[in-house]
Formats: sequence, C-alpha cells, structure tokens
Amino acid sequence: MLSKAATMEIPINRNGDTRTLAEDDSLEQVAKLQWSLDEKDLQQVMVSGPNLNETSIVSGGYGGTAEGIIPTSSIKGSSMQDSRSSSSTTAEEASRGVAVEKLDFMKQWGLNTYKCTKQMIAERFGRGSRTVDLELEAQIEVLRDTKRKYETVLRLARALTNHLYSMVQTQHALGDTFTDLSLKSPELRDEFGYNAETQKLLCKNGETLLGAINFFVSSINTLVNKTMEDTLMTIKMYEAARLEYDAYRADLEELSVGPRDVVNMARIDTAQEQYQIHKDKYERLRSDVTIKLNFLDENKVKVMHKQLLLFHNAISAYFAGNQQQLEQTLKQFNIKLRPPGADKPSWLEEP
Repeated sequence: MLSKAATMEIPINRNGDTRTLAEDDSLEQVAKLQWSLDEKDLQQVMVSGPNLNETSIVSGGYGGTAEGIIPTSSIKGSSMQDSRSSSSTTAEEASRGVAVEKLDFMKQWGLNTYKCTKQMIAERFGRGSRTVDLELEAQIEVLRDTKRKYETVLRLARALTNHLYSMVQTQHALGDTFTDLSLKSPELRDEFGYNAETQKLLCKNGETLLGAINFFVSSINTLVNKTMEDTLMTIKMYEAARLEYDAYRADLEELSVGPRDVVNMARIDTAQEQYQIHKDKYERLRSDVTIKLNFLDENKVKVMHKQLLLFHNAISAYFAGNQQQLEQTLKQFNIKLRPPGADKPSWLEEP
C-alpha cells in the first residue's frame, strides 16, 4: 500500500551506509504520511461502507436511473409505522365499541328501572292501572298459602324425628343397662331380662319408624324446597314482566294523548315497539305459570297421597306394637334401612 515515493530505490554508498540522515528522515516521514492516509481511507471505507439498512433496491436493473432507487430503510420504517397505526386504530375501535355497548345497556337499564319504579309507585298510591288475571292470581295465592303450611309440616316432622331419635338412643342404652344388671343380680335376673328384651324390641321398632319418617321428611322437603320453589321463581319472573308490561303500556297511553308532531310520532312508534315486546314476554310467562301450577297440583296430589299413607301406616304399626306390619310398610314403599348389625359393637365388646 506504499506509494512510489515510499518504495523508490535507495542507493548504498561505498561504506555500506545509507544516504544522509536528513534524507532518511524525509523518506521515513513521507512513508508514514502515505501509510496514515491509506489507513484512514480504509477505515473510512469500513465505517462508512454500505450496511443492510442503507442498501438500495434498483427497480430498473443495472444502470438504471436514480429515480428507481428506493432506500430499504424508508420501506421498513413506513411499513412498521403503518402496522403500528393500523393495530392501534383497531384496538381503539374495539374499545370504543365495547364502551358504546355498555353505555347503551346502562341507558336502557336505567330507563327501564325508572319506568317500572314509576309504575310501582302509581299502583301503590292508586293512581295507575294494573293488569290483573283474577283466576291466576287466586291460584298463586293458594300456592303460597299451601307452601307455608307444608313448611310447617316439614318443620314438625323434623322435630318428631329428632325426638324419636333421642328416645331410641335412650331405649338402646336402657336395654344395655338392664342386660348388664341381669347378669350381675341373680335374684332379679328374670325381671331385668324381660325389661332388657322389651327395650331392645322397642329400639328396633323405633329405628324402623325412623327410616319411614326420614323418607317422609325427604319427600316433603323435595316437594316444598324444589318443586314449589321452582314454580314460585317462575311466578316472580311473571310478576316482574307484568310490571314492565304495565309500565310501557302506561307510557304508550301517555304519549298517545300528546300532540301529533314529527318528534312525538317517532316516540310513539318506539313506545309501540317496546310495548309489544313486553306484552309478548308477559303473555309467555303467564302461560308458563299456568302450566307449572297445573303440573304442581298433579304432582302434589300424587306425592302427598303416598307419603301420608306411609306416615299413617308406620305410626299406627309402631304404637300398636305390630313389628310385622311396620316392616311390611317399609317394604311396600321400597324403603331400605341400614343393616341390623351396622351399629352393633363387635363380638369382643359384647358382654
């Protein structure tokens, strides 16, 4: 990389020395200067050489004009900006759509709540008309009264079960005590033995009666807290739909007596649509309530006929001391008790 001045021939004198010291210094300085210039040019090429971001795409092939040269850095930057702007625009539109939807929902909910509250207050103070189905309202009131009475039966039957369970446990403990005393009191062995057998028999019959009453309680609980409660939930939805129907009906009637201008006619059309929607909902729920009430009456008669017969036969057989009839009652209604020896102690614990 040295230039011609740096590589020229240097004559040697007769003593084998080079030229004078001044000439040597000048040549050395020229060589260093040329080397520094060449090294600077190489570094400039390495530093300022073409990289991937500054390469150009020639659209017209080799020898094309400068108009067809497009820097790739500008293409990359523009594409990234476009993608970012499009993604941000899409996100903003999505969030704006969700916000508008929530706002519309809250607006509709607030308007509906206002109308229903207004209608309820008007009915309470006797200033608003109310849609009444006398036959259906009478059936609903009968159902609510029946549910209250059945809840009383269920509460008392559970109390009877708890008392009977305590009595059976007491009889079981008393029978064990009598058995122990019959073994330790030879002079009263027969008397203690008779009482021990009686208490064990009563305990066994009490466990059988407990099985029958538990089945009775379970069936009544299903009837009251599931079947009747499901019908009452439908009735609550029906009553809410009735209130909405009357609220929008009153709103339509109020708009109908107003002036017939363009703005009011548009409001009347909107109110007419809402009135029809809530009327259809009200009639559909009224039909559902009627069907469920009829089904509930049929189901209630079947269930209570079976359970009352079971309760009567089991109680009568128990207090009559008829063990065979008591067991036959459980077989008749497919009631299965726990195995007889499930709660008994092992043979090591028996006296």
